[in-house]
Amino acid sequence: MNPHLRELIQQLGEAIHDSVLESEQIAGVVQNIRQQGFDVMLMLEATIGLNDVSESPAESTALEGSDFTPNDLNFLKSLRISVEGEEAS
Repeated sequence: MNPHLRELIQQLGEAIHDSVLESEQIAGVVQNIRQQGFDVMLMLEATIGLNDVSESPAESTALEGSDFTPNDLNFLKSLRISVEGEEAS
């Protein structure tokens, strides 16, 4: 992966983290949970998918007989979700 792209992805992760930390709604809910006598540990996981915008339209269209594009299938696979009728790899 190109170093500049890696840096941009890192910045995106930091922006997501900062947004969660600064959310008044999240802070309020966490405070309510603590008032109920519980400690809160919040762990989030994000999957970031990138598509090369120079790919040909044929590569991004749905597979024949399927409602899913190859990118859709890769994303679902990353979530450990299999699609019936698709080859497992």
